[in-house]
Amino acid sequence: MRRRDFIKIIGSAAAGWPLAVRAQQPERMRRIGFLWSNFPSDDPEMQARGAAFAQGLQELGWSVGRNLRIDHRWGLADVDRLRKSAEELVALAPDALVAAGNLAAVALQQATRTLPIVFANVNDPVGAGYVENLARPGGNVTGFMSTEYSQSGKLLELLKQIAPQVKRVANLRTVVGGFGASTFAVLQAAAPLLGVDVIPINMRDTGQIERAVSDFARDPNGGMIVTPAVGADQRGLIIALAARHRLPAVYSSRNYVTEGGLIYYGPDVLDLYRRSASYVDRVLRGEKPADLPVQAPTKYQVVLNLKTAKSLGLDIPATVYARVDEVIE
Repeated sequence: MRRRDFIKIIGSAAAGWPLAVRAQQPERMRRIGFLWSNFPSDDPEMQARGAAFAQGLQELGWSVGRNLRIDHRWGLADVDRLRKSAEELVALAPDALVAAGNLAAVALQQATRTLPIVFANVNDPVGAGYVENLARPGGNVTGFMSTEYSQSGKLLELLKQIAPQVKRVANLRTVVGGFGASTFAVLQAAAPLLGVDVIPINMRDTGQIERAVSDFARDPNGGMIVTPAVGADQRGLIIALAARHRLPAVYSSRNYVTEGGLIYYGPDVLDLYRRSASYVDRVLRGEKPADLPVQAPTKYQVVLNLKTAKSLGLDIPATVYARVDEVIE
């Protein structure tokens, strides 16, 4: 039998093989670039978020090493490093990019206007200019936002519930894309109803933070609200300052509380990362970010550090304690 006739016979036979047999052919490896705004690679919170994202993908049929590769880069809240890391990821020509946080979203959007970008945990994507509107994002960016501004006033309500003596509140914030200012506006609107004054403290460098908080704490009856995008490198300092000056503080990042901060109120961030995997899945299957509406959190949680509450002499009301999802002893 001639070789070409043999090839024809084999080809005809293969066309009739059962689907299960043909499906054993290797799947095409897809590639994702993942840029982290603040966390170092060994940060436990970063690892938990990454694991939640990977779990979400696995539930949708994607497995790292089998049909998926994920390349991670860490910006450590450094704008130049984020820009370079974003350019590195874009140069890899991935099928999709993931932005963990506002700073990462900015860097990736500046690096590419064509590759699909899914953000996993950002604030005010419209105000920051990532999308045209929430329902129809347009462009190459969509994802899951971490804050609805209507929820910002609840940070102030919670602080007053656990520390009724508070009359002055420092709002520690980083203004990126305008969202820090928008959160402050909501806090300021809620303040008169709760009988407090809210003072903004913009985060820049370590020395400035320490001076600003120390100056604020000279007067009595103070408290703090720490809103998103304060860098992970400043977290330990802020927790230490709150303890040193005995300032009750509500944080909008859970990892502050696991490291000694008083109380967290905000979205279930791990849920945001799991849900973000669903958009990456849809992009990998051919859908466009422009057609995928930006989604808000659906789960909120309260995390309380009981040891810190006791050290501040706070008696947590039963109404607050009933809302606590996790107690850290």
